[in-house]
Amino acid sequence: MKLMKHISLIIFLVSTSIHLFASAKQDKPLRDKSKPFILLSLLGWYCFSVEKIRAVVVLALIFSWIGDVLLIPKGLKWFTIGGISFMISHFFFVLSYAKDITFSQINPLIIIALGTFFFVQVSLTFKKLKPYLPKKLFYPMYLYLLINGTMNCFAIFRYLCNRDTACLITLIGAVLFFISDTSLFFVRFKKDSRLKTHFLVMLTYSIGEFLIVLGLILK
Repeated sequence: MKLMKHISLIIFLVSTSIHLFASAKQDKPLRDKSKPFILLSLLGWYCFSVEKIRAVVVLALIFSWIGDVLLIPKGLKWFTIGGISFMISHFFFVLSYAKDITFSQINPLIIIALGTFFFVQVSLTFKKLKPYLPKKLFYPMYLYLLINGTMNCFAIFRYLCNRDTACLITLIGAVLFFISDTSLFFVRFKKDSRLKTHFLVMLTYSIGEFLIVLGLILK
């Protein structure tokens, strides 16, 4: 088990490094070949690192992996189906955080403030993106990023209820996941964006997923 844990982590680090290199060089064939190994190895690392495997964490990572694979082909159809898969993964991440949350410990004003913050942040993002997005995808993508924001809120709630290193690590990972998705929309649809490659998207995504899982392992 310990050996497999280390092997899984090495595969994650190597595949992520190769994918980031390919993203920086805009080498799509190499990106496509390396991408599936990132989440698969992270899933293996989680399973070999914990005494009790939690189904919700496994499902969150599996649906993230499916989303990764579905986003490899070009086309709005694949982008939409991949987004649905990631939406489901966020739902399972929320469930994985929820067991450590006691809402009676959280000031209701904080809950309202966080919800308002992410709603405003997502709304401002899509105000900038609206001229560039296909009309039929505008509201589904808007909803998707709100769900990512909800996942972030639950990560914050979890930290507020525990105030430990594990929950803080997962929280940082969730924020990076949100940054990654926001960056992806600009890279994919706003062609005159300063973000020209998928490097930042995948850097924040890979580190984000890693930190989320690390925090769940430590907890």
